[in-house]
Amino acid sequence: MDDAEYIENCTFDDIAVGASASISRVLGQREIQLFALASGDVNPAHLDREYAGSDIFHRVIAHGLWGGGLISAVLGTQLPGPGTIYLSQSLRFLKPVGLGDCITATVTVTAKREDHHVVELDCRCTNQHGDTVITGKAEVMAPTEKVRRKRVELPELRIPDHDVYDALVEKTRGGEPVPTAVVHPCSAVALQAAIEAADAGLITPILVGPQARIDALAKEAGLDLSGLRVVPVPHSHAAAAAGVELVRRGEAQLLMKGSLHTDELMEAVLHRETGLRTERRLSHVYLMDVPGHELPLMITDAAINIAPGIEEKADIIRNAIDLAHVLGTQQPRVAILSAVETVNPALPSTLDAAALCKMADRGQITGGLLDGPLALDNAVSEAAAREKGIVSPVAGKADILVVPNLEAGNMLAKELTFLSGADAAGIVLGARVPIILTSRADSERTRLASCAVGVLLARAKTMAAPGLPDDPA
Repeated sequence: MDDAEYIENCTFDDIAVGASASISRVLGQREIQLFALASGDVNPAHLDREYAGSDIFHRVIAHGLWGGGLISAVLGTQLPGPGTIYLSQSLRFLKPVGLGDCITATVTVTAKREDHHVVELDCRCTNQHGDTVITGKAEVMAPTEKVRRKRVELPELRIPDHDVYDALVEKTRGGEPVPTAVVHPCSAVALQAAIEAADAGLITPILVGPQARIDALAKEAGLDLSGLRVVPVPHSHAAAAAGVELVRRGEAQLLMKGSLHTDELMEAVLHRETGLRTERRLSHVYLMDVPGHELPLMITDAAINIAPGIEEKADIIRNAIDLAHVLGTQQPRVAILSAVETVNPALPSTLDAAALCKMADRGQITGGLLDGPLALDNAVSEAAAREKGIVSPVAGKADILVVPNLEAGNMLAKELTFLSGADAAGIVLGARVPIILTSRADSERTRLASCAVGVLLARAKTMAAPGLPDDPA
């Protein structure tokens, strides 16, 4: 076995005055978050970039004892190592440690005392420039018996940093708020979502619903509705129709679902004569912020189309590709999912996947790279794809996951949300304007991300297809 896989101590008798050992670590956001989680120290100087920027050091800095922890690691793993008992530690902090700094912690033996096998050590932390940032003294009881143990493998920890959603909101900066019909905001959560998006400069809400109920909710929740337009209607069904009419008249460029049921809003959107249909099939995309996944992962369709056929799936893919383009991915990788990665006549979803890929080969679906059928593991994991011998520009690197049916998509999105700590922003595509879907379970961050996606689409003036269909299905 490689010596790096083992941890070994120095006994009191083996330790010589002047002996030293060191370790180096780079400070990242993850290290700060893990230390805060373990210690409970959530000082904004360490965790809040905006606050830290106005603080004395004008940047995020490490907790002081993070550096002290590196000293402890040297003492516990190298000199003296396993069996060491800490007796005392003094520390003096000379310079701040910031994100990206590489800190080397070094301990040097300065004295030994036979009574109780005590060892005194000088402690020092330096940064990548050679500047001393921490000094101190340690006193430990050294082990008297040799210990050599296999190094314990630490668990993999994933911290949701939500950089994906932060980047989405950041993309909207500098533009005008988009007029948005908020349909039936008759719950505290729905009304709050509209106000949050307005405060973030994303939308100009037009509140469509029963005036008295909206006013009462605002008063109860302490929300200020001054300056906001309210379109009074008696109930949710009328709110859906009025919201759609605002879009048809050009007074709103976005629809945002309030506290009515999705089916009720979609009925108004899909009305043959007064709705917002286009030549495209409507479809829903979850834009997932998955811990450990660098880019947003799209799942479609998990909310609108229950059991889509090949033609419907083709539109679902086209809609998702259009969204990916707006978000900056010029050639999105589209994985068409099934339970297996081989075509099997007993699994209709594998036949659909094969047909859709051939449609892409013939230019019937453009703008992205398609592959399928792919199982979920080899769609998102390059290691799994290699293990199966799959050679594909999509396998292991998918940006868009096209699920076989609504049940599969809904379960996948909720599994990622509740078991993996992911967030799920939702948007409906294929209508004349994007439709923002939010839920009571959404966090403020998720609601803002959903609005940001809608705003980016509206500003790009993308529709799934121009005009109304000649023969609505």
